Amino acid sequence: MECVVKWVGDMTFMAETGSGHVIAMDGPPDAGGRNLAPRPMEMMLAGAGGCTAFDVVLILKRGRQDVRDCSVSLKAERAETDPKVFTRISFHYTVTGRGLKPESVERAIKLSSDKYCSATIMLSKTAEIEHTWEIVEA
Repeated sequence: MECVVKWVGDMTFMAETGSGHVIAMDGPPDAGGRNLAPRPMEMMLAGAGGCTAFDVVLILKRGRQDVRDCSVSLKAERAETDPKVFTRISFHYTVTGRGLKPESVERAIKLSSDKYCSATIMLSKTAEIEHTWEIVEA
C-alpha cells in the first residue's frame, strides 16, 4: 500500500492513494489552515468507521442476511497532551434490513473488531474501544 501526501499551500495537503484517489486535508484557521477539508485525525477516525462498516456489511451479506443499510457513528476522545492519540472511541452501528438476526449482527461486529478491521485493531492499541448497535427493520 502506498500514498503520497503533498503540501499545496497554507496548511492544506493533498493525499494521492495507491489506488489513484485524491483526498484533501486541511487545518483549522488558528493553525494556519482555511478549514477547507477534514483534519488528518478526522480522516483516521473516518477510515476506522469505513473499515468496520465494510466488514459488517460484507459479513452479513455472506451470511445471507438481508442487510439494506449500515451506518456507524463514532465519537472519540483524545489525550490532552502531545501526542494527542485517541484514548477512547465509541462505535455505534445502525444496521437496517429485513429480518436481521441480532446474533448475526453482533457476530459481524465482533469479527470486524477482533479479526478483520485493521484500522480499529491498530487504534485499540491506544484507545479503549466500545461497540454498541441497533437493528432497524426495513
